[in-house]
Formats: sequence, C-alpha cells, structure tokens
Amino acid sequence: MGYALLAGAIVAEILATTSMKYSDGFTRLWPSVITGVGYVVAFALLAQALKTLQVGTAYAIWSGAGTAAVAALGVLFLGETLSLAKIAGIVLIIAGVVVLNLGGAH
Repeated sequence: MGYALLAGAIVAEILATTSMKYSDGFTRLWPSVITGVGYVVAFALLAQALKTLQVGTAYAIWSGAGTAAVAALGVLFLGETLSLAKIAGIVLIIAGVVVLNLGGAH
C-alpha cells in the first residue's frame, strides 16, 4: 500500500508542477488552484506512504521520479530542449533511485 500511496503522490506532484508552468507566476486562477491543491495532495499522500516506507528511499523515489517526469513532459509538450546533459541528468536520477532501492529500501 505504501508504494501505491507514493505513486499517487508522484502523480499529484507532477500535475502540480506542470500546472505551475501554466499559472503564469500565479496570475492565472485555475492553474494556480491546481498547483496548490496538487502539492497539498502530494504531501498528504507522501506522509501516508511514510508510515510504511523508509523516508530516505521514499523521498528519493518521489523527488527523482517527479523530476524526471517533469523534465520529460517539458521536452515532449512544452517545447523545452533536450540536451545530452539533460539526458545524463535524468539517467543519473533514475540510477540513484534504483541504487537506493537495491541498498535496502524494504
């Protein structure tokens, strides 16, 4: 159940961060509301996930997956550039989360 809650937290964080891009510096109402609600939901779900998951591993998965997904969404849908450095960064984030999990996440 902890990993399901963590997955929900990741999705909420991705939605919130993507909506922030469309909030135009919090000057547009609905994207701003979605950003705020998304982060509240993300932290609430993360807090529940931490009841059964180790904090270091859960936070690494939450932040790493969110960062990699938002970077990919930026390239795919927001016209952001894809460089070798960005690809390397995403690969390193994923590798770090994998190593943390292999090193005793359970």
